Amino acid sequence: MNNTFTNKKINSLKAENLDWSLIQAQMKSKLGLDIYESWLKKINFVEEFNNYILLSVPTRFIRDWVTSRYLDQILQIVKTYRRDIIRIEFKIVEQNLSLVEKEKNLEQLSTNENISFIKDSFLQYNRIDPNKKFENFVTGSSNKLAFEASLKVSENISQYNPLYIYGGVGMGKTHLLNSIGFELKNNNKIMFISAERFMYQFVKSIKANEMVKFKEYFRNTDVLIIDDIQFMNGKEAMQEEFFHTFNALIDKGSQIVLSADRPPNKLSRIQERIKSRFSGGLVVDIQKPDSELRKKIVEKKTEELKSFHAGELKISKDTQDFISKEITSNIRELVGAINRIVSFSRIYNKTPNLAEVKIVLKDLLNLSENKVTIDLIQTLVCKFFKISKNEMLSSRRSRYLVRPRQTAIYLAKILTSKSLPEIGREFSNRDHTTIIHSVKTIEKLKEKDDLMVDNINKLKNQILYNKENEI
Repeated sequence: MNNTFTNKKINSLKAENLDWSLIQAQMKSKLGLDIYESWLKKINFVEEFNNYILLSVPTRFIRDWVTSRYLDQILQIVKTYRRDIIRIEFKIVEQNLSLVEKEKNLEQLSTNENISFIKDSFLQYNRIDPNKKFENFVTGSSNKLAFEASLKVSENISQYNPLYIYGGVGMGKTHLLNSIGFELKNNNKIMFISAERFMYQFVKSIKANEMVKFKEYFRNTDVLIIDDIQFMNGKEAMQEEFFHTFNALIDKGSQIVLSADRPPNKLSRIQERIKSRFSGGLVVDIQKPDSELRKKIVEKKTEELKSFHAGELKISKDTQDFISKEITSNIRELVGAINRIVSFSRIYNKTPNLAEVKIVLKDLLNLSENKVTIDLIQTLVCKFFKISKNEMLSSRRSRYLVRPRQTAIYLAKILTSKSLPEIGREFSNRDHTTIIHSVKTIEKLKEKDDLMVDNINKLKNQILYNKENEI
């Protein structure tokens, strides 16, 4: 199929594949009219692929909210009509554009104007988000060095090569990478991709005997931006190709920007020569936000949402101060907390008091105080059930291993802010459908098995409140 999308072709795809109006009716029925009108009505169908569908939403905010709250339910509704659909991808398309502008934007995606994409799946590789720019990145002492370095690179490529930014989950690394790409995309050929996508495309190219095309895509670029490089572990053949691609780009003066959750020397199962190359540029970290930065972020995000919701938003100053004081782990959870309060305010048409705020945010407050990680959960669950972590993460399906594994997955889902794919990666790269199945299994067992309820409560207490196990 030709990659040039027109409005006519999109409509024909809808007719040939899913009847999106039926999906919308199901969403309205199962999730309620308020939720549908506020969030789901804005979702549009774009295209159906072999095992996933591509949907569009008008803003990044709506995409993030729908993904974190309703994606599983939407996928289940879709699967009633297409059993082979296993995931949903979102594309941000501003809906206030004219029909001519929409068509022009879609054509630009397919003609590869300054941003490189992989043939037949180019929409998946457009990670440049116009909402993530330097202008709306809130700076403080914990992230100022990373911000200034990113700004320098966007003004003069190869200023620092590579630029390696590391920090914990939800600290703003992807925002900075996106900002660099956004600034440089008009005059440079940009490739912005996650390490996971890079690996996927590498394997796909080997199977299709298209390694020459793969090399052309990744070596014929002015700026290569790779997010979450820590996931490029193992896979020796893939690391070999990445090493040569890295050298080729450095030799031709292309800029390389990388992000990770740890410094280069702490990366696991990455070749030493690759870690050495990463360390050869500028390595900067983003630390946990201090109280001043958290306060600035809460104020800025609240103002943005007030303009977005046109007078419907009600968040008191006391609530803002409480959020910035109590949620200290990372910026993503801080923004997530504000989003929850916004949803409460709009649904109930009232300003929540502090008691209600504490109820709405109770899991985030626990997380910020106790530093819950999936590794900690796995360790304590293995100790509780007297099995080794290798056994838990293995592919074996013995009953004495399956239940502890499902329990750990369930606790990871309810006690951390990790997405389903992220949890799957921590459990030996299991598919997100396996994660959903595990969570639902434990939820059903809790309804009829008092021992299971008791075990879950004991483990939650150990994970959340046992100071000896705090990491």
